[in-house]
Amino acid sequence: MTRLHLHLLSDSTGETLEMIAKAALAQFEDADVVRHFWPMVRSRQHLDRIMADIAANPGLVLFTLVNSETRTRLEEHCRALALPSVAALDAVTDTLENVLGQEAKGKPGRQHLMDDAYFARVEAIQFTIAHDDGVAWEDWEDCDILLAGVSRSSKTPTSIYLANRGYKVANIPIVIESPPPNALFGLRRPLVVGLTTAPERLIQVRRNRLLSLNQSPETAYVDTEKVSREVQYARRMFADNGWPVIDVTRRSIEETAAAVINLLNERQASGDTTPAGPKPI
Repeated sequence: MTRLHLHLLSDSTGETLEMIAKAALAQFEDADVVRHFWPMVRSRQHLDRIMADIAANPGLVLFTLVNSETRTRLEEHCRALALPSVAALDAVTDTLENVLGQEAKGKPGRQHLMDDAYFARVEAIQFTIAHDDGVAWEDWEDCDILLAGVSRSSKTPTSIYLANRGYKVANIPIVIESPPPNALFGLRRPLVVGLTTAPERLIQVRRNRLLSLNQSPETAYVDTEKVSREVQYARRMFADNGWPVIDVTRRSIEETAAAVINLLNERQASGDTTPAGPKPI
């Protein structure tokens, strides 16, 4: 298999470009790709230094550069080296200009402006970190989403991902021996979502977790019968309280988060904020 050098050049953080490249590369199994990441390219001098590495490792160049001089110079270099180059956002931006009837601002990093949305996202992240694993349950009414599920059902990483999207999220583990506080069953504002998973997959995840901590992989934490009871207990709680449930067995964190956001949007569209409980087990 031929190795491909993929050069990603951005005049901002490069986050958007990285996501585009990742999404496209996911369509090619076992591709041998070496990524070269070049963020904050905003001067001719910086670009010229980068071109030395591109010339030494020729490949495909993807870029998001709004400065016309820097962009033109990059395209000239690529033509001289006979390298393909793609402006990752041009097609979308051009179409938006036509549809909206206005010209794009052409300012690097406009999506990263420190506006109200930026500070709201920071606040959401801080809230989510402070309300992980059942902590500070007295504040749950202030969150947008509350995730409930047994241990290792991806509550924390999903919460953090959602927080980065601007949602205040709390989460709580469902443990048979330690029932959640009654406040959980009377929440009005937050969307409560139950996360469930197949016991077999849960055991595998927990066993890997124990091994990573240099602990014995054979404990009650991974006992087949006990884990099955835990999952059944959680599922019964979700059903009794009318909470929507997402099976994360074969879902990535991103897919789970997308499903949660979809549920929240549907709830907000219907105007339904009435809790189904309280019906504690």
